[in-house]
Amino acid sequence: QVQLVESGGGLVHPGGSLRLSCAASGSIFSINAMGWYRQSPGKQRELVADWPSGGTATYADSVKGRFTISRDNAKNTVYLQMNSLKPEDTAVYSCRARITSPGVWRPTEYWGQGTQVTVSS
Repeated sequence: QVQLVESGGGLVHPGGSLRLSCAASGSIFSINAMGWYRQSPGKQRELVADWPSGGTATYADSVKGRFTISRDNAKNTVYLQMNSLKPEDTAVYSCRARITSPGVWRPTEYWGQGTQVTVSS
């Protein structure tokens, strides 16, 4: 089994910054991709940023230039640095990973429990 544990959410003023972390642990042979999604009340979950292994990061247009995704492969951890935060960034942010476990021939999708980010004055 695999677990994703997120941290770093909270309340921040507009223009402020937060850094989210998501650490994967458990039965991991390889990580195919790690990324972040968000969902605010009344809206569908949307991609924020994703980084496939061996590929390049992609971002939602709404966060380009403000958010940066990074990975520490040695720690099986993905980060989301969020700068110049706006009230419309308020949402529950969830980590998503596609992970291949030992003895399993294809990757499985896993989700973290979500962390609340609130941008308000």
